[in-house]
Amino acid sequence: MGIGILAGVVVGAFAVLIAVFKMMWRVAEPNEALIISGSNHKNEGLGAGMGFRIVTGRGTLVLPGVQAVRKLSLDLNETQLSVECVTHQGIPLKVRGVVIFKVGDDFVSIANAARRFLDQQKLMSERVHIVFAGHLRAIVGGLTVEDMIRDREKLTGQARSACGTEMEKLGLIVDSLQIHEIEDPTGYIKNLAAPHAAAVQRDARIAQAEANRRATEAEQQAAARMSEATRDSEILQAGYQAERDQASAKARQAGPLAEAASRQEVVVQETRVAELEGHRKEQQLQAEVRKPADAMAYETRTLAAAERDARISAAEADAKETELASAAEATATRLTGEAEAAVQHARGLAVAEATRAKGLAEAEAIKARAAALAENQEAVVAQQLAEKWPEIVSAGASAFGNVDQMVLLNGADGMADVFAKALTMGGTGLGLARQLLSTMNPAAQERLGVAVPPAPRASEESVEITVGDEK
Repeated sequence: MGIGILAGVVVGAFAVLIAVFKMMWRVAEPNEALIISGSNHKNEGLGAGMGFRIVTGRGTLVLPGVQAVRKLSLDLNETQLSVECVTHQGIPLKVRGVVIFKVGDDFVSIANAARRFLDQQKLMSERVHIVFAGHLRAIVGGLTVEDMIRDREKLTGQARSACGTEMEKLGLIVDSLQIHEIEDPTGYIKNLAAPHAAAVQRDARIAQAEANRRATEAEQQAAARMSEATRDSEILQAGYQAERDQASAKARQAGPLAEAASRQEVVVQETRVAELEGHRKEQQLQAEVRKPADAMAYETRTLAAAERDARISAAEADAKETELASAAEATATRLTGEAEAAVQHARGLAVAEATRAKGLAEAEAIKARAAALAENQEAVVAQQLAEKWPEIVSAGASAFGNVDQMVLLNGADGMADVFAKALTMGGTGLGLARQLLSTMNPAAQERLGVAVPPAPRASEESVEITVGDEK
């Protein structure tokens, strides 16, 4: 039992010692300094008998009731500067800035700050503002506005140098001093900047104009390149369109060319049929009639040949015209004027060829008649009289048209005599026709297309007229 009590006493005593140690042990945070007063202590860099001890960044024992412990913050502080100043030129300005400061880390600075601000740490900013305001007024009074604007670092450096000694006495150090703004209630700075602003504005306008000019040139060049590309594209499209039109024209010409070829073949076949028909007629006439019929057959054959030649020439002209028209239509897309001229020329040639063929055919017919007349004049005249015989008989019978009553003698013989006389008039007409042809001049015979041989002598021709029983 005694051992338990002893153990309890020991534990209690140990707990009390821990509690007392905890009450006596104080630790300084990194951003603070412990100021321990109540006994004489010697600190590095400080004189003896200062009356307090400084502890930073470690722990220490403090005797309760004998020593007092207070903390001094080592944190950053700032104060806003707003100082009304007058420059060397007498121009009022208002300087705005900020001062960032703190208690120095060395024991001297901590001791100086502890003596001045230990119970008034919240008044540090106010005291610093007073210090810097006074020095800023003094510094600005010796500068011009131009100096302050052009070299703010100079103003800042002079202010820090002027306040350095006083801040050191206060145990403070300046981490940063910045002049944010210089207000000019008189407009001096604005007027001072006006020429430069005008020059800058002028340069800006010049630069803008130059940029606009370059942009316009670039746009014009781009538009020219676009126009060139459009032109090349249109040229290519036109070429492709011409090729398509040429192919379409060839396709359209295929039908007319085939039709023209068919027509040409039909004309050739018709020509051959006409030739066979003429040959057949020629053979038939040759078999059925003799010399008079020979002349008529010859004339018919000649006319048929001329007609055939004319039709062949006309067919060839039509075929040529069709061919030229097709060729002109094929090249109409490229050279319309030349095609039209070629067509007109071809048509003129075709018409001239047809006219020449027709004239040749007529000339051949005239020559044929002339040849037939020269060969057998009597047959040709007899043929022509035979063709006109009904008219001749009608004209001869018209002599009896006014006879109301005719008395014929010798009965049937008298009737035969009358008709014999009427028929004899035909022979007389034949002789008269021969004499008329013989008396015509060569020019008239040529216009009529005949060649009349010399008339026979009177001894070779006789006309016998019988009236009643007398000759």
